[in-house]
Amino acid sequence: MKFKVIADSCCDFNKELRESVNIKLVPLTIHIDDKVYTDDENLDIKELLRAMSSSEKAPQTASPSPGDFMREYEEAENIFVVTLSSMLSSTYNHAMMAKKMVLEEFPNKFIHVFDSLSASVGETLVSLKILEVLKNEQDPPKIVEKVNEYINNMKTFFVLESLENLIKAGRMSLLKGKIASLLSIKPIMRGTEKGEISMLESVRGSKKAFKRLVEVIGEQGEKLEDKILGIAHCNCLEKALKFKEEVQQRYKFKDIIIVDTAGISTVYANDGGLIIAF
Repeated sequence: MKFKVIADSCCDFNKELRESVNIKLVPLTIHIDDKVYTDDENLDIKELLRAMSSSEKAPQTASPSPGDFMREYEEAENIFVVTLSSMLSSTYNHAMMAKKMVLEEFPNKFIHVFDSLSASVGETLVSLKILEVLKNEQDPPKIVEKVNEYINNMKTFFVLESLENLIKAGRMSLLKGKIASLLSIKPIMRGTEKGEISMLESVRGSKKAFKRLVEVIGEQGEKLEDKILGIAHCNCLEKALKFKEEVQQRYKFKDIIIVDTAGISTVYANDGGLIIAF
């Protein structure tokens, strides 16, 4: 019985994970002015950041096509797919369309598409959970049940260092954005139970926002000793390492992993952003 785990490219990895886990990534694309960037291993994140900063328009993202997913569904009997939240992207719907078309031709396949209700390192943790469950469980419906339970209990938070993309996209007025920047307001955002993004609170200053994010883990988390903390950083490894150190002094996670944001997560987090999930 052959199993395959697939995720979209908003699922962020570090070099060690890319080399040690067998998860196939299906890339989204990013459109900035008249240039299209494919979110794969060849994407230069620093070039992407420069392009976003120099453009007057907000970056636009495009989901993989159903055909992109269908090609990946051909190789295994049992397929598990992880996508970024269906409230943030059409990727989940495209993966589901591909599932329907493939099962019409190959009805004996098992395909399940997980809506991560998250993004970035949240997707990473869901993908790793599938692989963990597969070590002891080979019944696909039971695997789905256990992973769905994990998704429903997972929490995602992030801190934005830059409000630039929010302003360009019209999600924050130019005046409010300028005032927030002048006052060094740093929003702490969260993923809701439905997979939407909402404001948890605003904090004045990067140091206070950093400290507050550490505190939020204790306020929002439970049974941390049984969980993995995922930290994704956008071009700020030193900050991510410092965050890990602060967390280790206060909490006892089973493990902590740090990953770099790939293209799609970089669009969300922007330069200096931190995303955590547990």
